[in-house]
Amino acid sequence: MSRNGLLIDYEYCTGCHSCEVSCKNEKNLSKDKWGIKMTEVGPFNVEGDKWEWNFVPVPTQMCDLCEDRVAKGQKPACALHCLGQCMEVGPVEELAKKMADKGSKMALFVP
Repeated sequence: MSRNGLLIDYEYCTGCHSCEVSCKNEKNLSKDKWGIKMTEVGPFNVEGDKWEWNFVPVPTQMCDLCEDRVAKGQKPACALHCLGQCMEVGPVEELAKKMADKGSKMALFVP
């Protein structure tokens, strides 16, 4: 049986924190704990008038990909509530292929 992972296409992440909030609510986490944490990289000047500014959701050790929700055929809370629709759960092999095909600004999390 294949192991599931979480593919995050952070090119489309808006930094809205919906993943954090939905995870905290789903797992009933206190305000000082996260199952997924939004990080911000930038803004920094790439060259001339080009800037880079990325928001990257990072799952923590507390993340189990909402295994109870996935067992019921549901998406993890973070992926369900992602406004940018930039999170996908599935077999690691399939997600790794999608990641390779897409190239940059992709992250694969395997708990």
